[in-house]
Amino acid sequence: MKSIKSTNSACLVAIIFCFAVMSMSSPTAADDYTDLMKLIADSEDVRIDAQDLAFLLVTHGFNAEPKGDSVIVKLDDLVYEMTPNGVKPGLADFFIKD
Repeated sequence: MKSIKSTNSACLVAIIFCFAVMSMSSPTAADDYTDLMKLIADSEDVRIDAQDLAFLLVTHGFNAEPKGDSVIVKLDDLVYEMTPNGVKPGLADFFIKD
């Protein structure tokens, strides 16, 4: 009987710990935008095209798809259009699309 109580207590502690970790790890909208801008600004590849940029963004967890010579990224109810190898340094220039 004593081992059942200790097992139940251990399970309860484990569940509480899991909920605490999950609540700390959920990103906010600002974190998503910051992560996107950091990814775009911290790298440069003069050979990257829209297909490659979309693949890179998707592998980093962003909702992105190539559309012609640009990439459409949906993030926090906003739609960004990114053009690889734009005028500014980094992987792409971007603007908010209507």
